[in-house]
Amino acid sequence: MGHSRAIDVWRRGLALLALTGRRLWVLGLILAGVVFLGLPSAEAKRPAAAPESKGQSGAPSTGPAEHVILIVLEGVGQDGLKAGPMPTLSRLVKEGSVTWSAAAVIPALRLPTMASLLMGVPVEKHGVTWNSFDFARGYPRPPTVFDYLDLSGGKDSAIFFMDESLYQLAKPEPYTDYQMCGPLKPECSPETVVHYIRDYFRKATSGHGYGHAILSLPHFLVVHLPQPGRVGAVSGWDSRAYRDALRSVDSAMGSILGLYRELGLLERTTVLVTALSSDRAGKPGSNGASLPRVPWIAWGVGIKVGHVIEQPVSIVDTGATVMRVLGLETYTEWDSRAIEEIFSMPKPAPSGTAAQGDRDAR
Repeated sequence: MGHSRAIDVWRRGLALLALTGRRLWVLGLILAGVVFLGLPSAEAKRPAAAPESKGQSGAPSTGPAEHVILIVLEGVGQDGLKAGPMPTLSRLVKEGSVTWSAAAVIPALRLPTMASLLMGVPVEKHGVTWNSFDFARGYPRPPTVFDYLDLSGGKDSAIFFMDESLYQLAKPEPYTDYQMCGPLKPECSPETVVHYIRDYFRKATSGHGYGHAILSLPHFLVVHLPQPGRVGAVSGWDSRAYRDALRSVDSAMGSILGLYRELGLLERTTVLVTALSSDRAGKPGSNGASLPRVPWIAWGVGIKVGHVIEQPVSIVDTGATVMRVLGLETYTEWDSRAIEEIFSMPKPAPSGTAAQGDRDAR
């Protein structure tokens, strides 16, 4: 226990070195030494967690979730539910909070939209307007949701992308793990991605790591499933191939939730589903066009059941909502704002806020 804890602190020190400088890194190493000496950690003093309930709703409590799954689709909108059976997505819609008209971004391309989703700012601020991996452009300037999760609460992320263009966003970090496949790999499919995730979780729980030391399962899992958008654009939105693609991604979503259930995590997990493009999408990136509209769904711990979201939602708001789900604070550098309407309990007031409000009222 002490050795694993020390490695974890040392790894955080490396992350802090990259983001805040040498002094905090040295402090991280000192803390690691303290743990090696066998001094009790705060984590060791925590009481044992209560046994999980075996309910099927996925949301037995209203407190912060411990895990978040973000599933990013392409070419899926409200009509997708009518095109063929999608039992997993239908369940998330029925048992969660949903809007089918969340605003995406312009240009309506894969790489700019995903950048906005992960960086919490619109295209004009992050500057990613191209749609293919360009090594010379480097990585977008931080912070991303992954940076904020790590610095706010030491939360690790695992990201599974299905397009090589997204290498532009796959900046190597001690607190993120990336795996990617795409059209350049003919074997790449939603089923392949599920296999990657299952293999990753198997190695993460084995104690042997995954290319490097994995100390715990990720708090934030991002899964990109673009198959319906690709197939719909080529074969048509009314084609059998499109319907098959919808069933394929729905099955992949069900398999991911099943994996969390097998590991006893689903009762402590919130699921977010959105899309980079909707079905029957027009030509992307046309100047002067209104913002594309995409689905945005939340389900699980702390989320209202059977709720239609009324407030305006932007795909940019996804990052701040992930932070809110995990009980972490949102940083003001973002344009991203948590979608408060979806939560079954109001956000706890910061310490001292109520007292200050009473003084101001006087």
